[in-house]
Amino acid sequence: MSAATPLLARTGITKRSSMLEAAVRDCKIVLKSSPVNYFLVFVPIGLVFGYGDLSSSWNFVFNFLAIIPLAAILAYATEELADKAGSTLGGLLNATLGNAVELIVSIIALREGQIRIVQASMLGSLLSNLLLVLGFCFIAGGYNRKQQTFNQTAAQTMSSLLTISCASLLIPAAFRASLPDDNERQDRFINQKILNLSRGTSIVLLAIYICFLIFQLGTHYTLFEQQEEDAQGVVETHKVTQTLSVRSSLSFLFATTVLVSICADFLVGSIDDIVESSGLSKTFIGLIIIPIVGNAAEHVTSVIVAMKNKMDLALSVAIGSSLQISLFVTPFMVLVGWAIDVPMTLNFSTFETATLFTAVFLSNYLILDGESNWLEGVMSLAMYMLIAMAFFYYPDQTLV
Repeated sequence: MSAATPLLARTGITKRSSMLEAAVRDCKIVLKSSPVNYFLVFVPIGLVFGYGDLSSSWNFVFNFLAIIPLAAILAYATEELADKAGSTLGGLLNATLGNAVELIVSIIALREGQIRIVQASMLGSLLSNLLLVLGFCFIAGGYNRKQQTFNQTAAQTMSSLLTISCASLLIPAAFRASLPDDNERQDRFINQKILNLSRGTSIVLLAIYICFLIFQLGTHYTLFEQQEEDAQGVVETHKVTQTLSVRSSLSFLFATTVLVSICADFLVGSIDDIVESSGLSKTFIGLIIIPIVGNAAEHVTSVIVAMKNKMDLALSVAIGSSLQISLFVTPFMVLVGWAIDVPMTLNFSTFETATLFTAVFLSNYLILDGESNWLEGVMSLAMYMLIAMAFFYYPDQTLV
């Protein structure tokens, strides 16, 4: 019995050593999955500034930079898990977990009563995907080509759904603008009606999103099949033959979600101080700055695939992300607010809904013919810059 003890000890050491090697290998794979992962150095710095209750400005900046690589890792771990789950379930995982960062940041902001930040970040994500990402894709892919083509039917299907989501924000704004609020009692009555309308609209939008998932992953999968093949090719190019196991993917998902939640808590908590010290409005911070956090990894991916002339996949990232925000994340946040008794509504200001309508109109017009060029990208970026400048000067308004 005693003679067997060293053998058992060596077996345990070997097992621990192999587990450590596997962990190191997985960490290397994840670190090499995206160029933005070099920003991981800001994670411990952001945590130090957050837990140490140090400068609000630097707390905001460092945690802002920390969430960018964490979002990329979260997206990569989701893709790895989706690859192991099969095409249908994998597509569902990508669709639901693809906006995990936006969901986490928004839930934390909503819990702290920052309704303006949530509304602005939802609108900002739509604008950045529809104009900023799409513009960079058209320029990156078209600067050395006369024309690029893509699946016109799939693009128009997604743009039609964007029109519905745009209408879901226009209707509450028009509803509010058409009714007078001569006194405080009538104002409360109208706000309650808008809140009920927003909750009903959110349920309809979520039902439409479920139908779109069935359409994309089931009944009309062939329309999006080329995008899936292009995506698999891009993934294989980046990671060659190295992949994460299901256990490793789940571990990275859990650890990254915890870190994103902590950093987002510090980020949202410092917004009020940033507004006071910098003079920036909450609307501008939520609409222009916050969306960069959750969309940075998607921006990089879409530009890379556009340069490789894979415009179907680039459009799927840009327009598809906008659909997830408008048909899933935004209505889901309204229902979360309902659950935690926070009056989150779809009642955006007239100016905000007008800018969204303009963005949807321009993006639909640009993809209508199934072709793109670099000048269309310049037009898209110019529109985003005009909207960003307008919101820089746009004052905060109290919306309920």
